[in-house]
Amino acid sequence: MKLVIDYLVYLLVRVLFCVVQSLSLKTAHTLAWCLAWLFTDLIPIRHSLLHANLQTAFPEKTHQERRQLILLMWEHLFLMGVEIALANRKIRDLNWKDHIQLIGALPLLSLLHQDRPLILVTGHFGNFEIGGFSLGTLTYPSHSVARSLDNPFLDQFIKNFRESTGQFLVSKNGGTPDILRVLENNGLMAFLVDQSAGSKGCMVDFFGKPASTFKAIALLSLQFKAPIVVCYSLRKIDENGKFEPMKFEMYVVGILDPLHLPPDIQNVKEITQWFTLKLEEGIRCHPEQYWWLHRRWK
Repeated sequence: MKLVIDYLVYLLVRVLFCVVQSLSLKTAHTLAWCLAWLFTDLIPIRHSLLHANLQTAFPEKTHQERRQLILLMWEHLFLMGVEIALANRKIRDLNWKDHIQLIGALPLLSLLHQDRPLILVTGHFGNFEIGGFSLGTLTYPSHSVARSLDNPFLDQFIKNFRESTGQFLVSKNGGTPDILRVLENNGLMAFLVDQSAGSKGCMVDFFGKPASTFKAIALLSLQFKAPIVVCYSLRKIDENGKFEPMKFEMYVVGILDPLHLPPDIQNVKEITQWFTLKLEEGIRCHPEQYWWLHRRWK
């Protein structure tokens, strides 16, 4: 019975994708905004958690300011779905500059041409799906850690999108041997680092409050002498402060090379704090493009 339900859900998602692909970008954006309003005001989803997270991160903001951020966050998330549906049709190796602007990326491009392993870290910030998709479009294949979806049909559907330009997925459960193999062969590993790591994580400050963070990134960097690159793909915002769908800015905001560590960043906790702070700095500038749905502080 579960398999039947999973397949029906998959069919519904495919129908929704087809509908989105048949709409103009402007109409799809309007639909995303309407759904955002629905999830914010009419049938508020995770209302208490969202306000609590924003209260922790931005205690100075009023209830109305937090409500506005939640509305924009939902608009951003629904636009992500639109962009995923359209990416393979819109972004090609010959026109990627019409959609993607690289900012501060020269050091990363230099590292990609060296015979060294490399670790990319980002979070549920901006359109992270387009980030991996774009690297493949630029002919830089990467391996990304991802949790398998419970619905096998949807899992395969999303996997096909993620791997369509040369991004390869490593299972979050039991994928350690694959991660080690990639780094041993001087490959590129990408991680989302902004979810709670539970009792086994490293406690570092995130928006001024201790948060359990995965320490494996720092350990792998030290073990394989792999530079850590902090990056994210933000959706452009026009002169009126509105989102511009299918227009992205890919930022490289920090590189930490274990062969040349600064005096104040020498151990696992200090490395983990460094990339967490780099991610936080970006989120502070564009909180509307961050997933405030996670229980980051437990």
